[in-house]
Amino acid sequence: METMDLQPEQSLIHRAWCNVPSFFASREVAQQRQKLDQFIASVFSTGACYYYVLDFFRLGEPMLVSPSVETILGLDPQATTIQSIIERGHPDDLPFASSAEETALYILRNQIGMDRAKNYKISYSGRLRVADGSYRLFNHQALILDTDDEFGVARVLGIHTDITHLTKKSNYKLSLLNMLGGESFLNIDVFADKQSILASPPPFTAREMDVIALLAEGKTSAVIADALNISTNTVKNHRKNILQKADCKTTGQLMSKCISEGLI
Repeated sequence: METMDLQPEQSLIHRAWCNVPSFFASREVAQQRQKLDQFIASVFSTGACYYYVLDFFRLGEPMLVSPSVETILGLDPQATTIQSIIERGHPDDLPFASSAEETALYILRNQIGMDRAKNYKISYSGRLRVADGSYRLFNHQALILDTDDEFGVARVLGIHTDITHLTKKSNYKLSLLNMLGGESFLNIDVFADKQSILASPPPFTAREMDVIALLAEGKTSAVIADALNISTNTVKNHRKNILQKADCKTTGQLMSKCISEGLI
């Protein structure tokens, strides 16, 4: 397996990722899992989660999966396939999940370009049946690890985080978040016409997304102003506009909404 090649950037996820040695550099599965566990724990700490590495050239085979998939979904980590995870999906949510994957690939191919696909985090939410037989809401986030020679998706790191404590209802929207701070595609209606999707403006500007990312790290307006080389008053104006756009009254509400929708 080749190692991942990711560029340094501004987001919380990518900064944490760049501090982790390339886990595919080792052939030992135990070492790969340990490094992945450290990465996931440092970034996705909003709820119980598990990860998997999906190889599109080995779709029917067991994946590299975190041991927590057994506690959360009741699946054997040594035998978990992508199909066994899909089968845990709520029947009412499966059409949305399928359309979300199709729409994400469409945007990657037709708007972003597959050569830049590794700069993006794909995110949406849906219900999964957990070990006790009940359904809980999970945020699905995917990072493209490799593309093939024809710029098709070859391997993906998927992270499923239980967000039921934040919200019990999915917004049934897709987001593709640019981890390099460029154009993002947020809260997409996956059942809309594909051309109208590409024409829709994002709800937050790139600068507003910078502010949101720093707020998620607990930064004050003064610290954010210094980090972005803008005035404190400008940061306060951004925060006001962000709260209005998100229909939130407090920063805490904003953070919960952004986490549940996979925007940070």
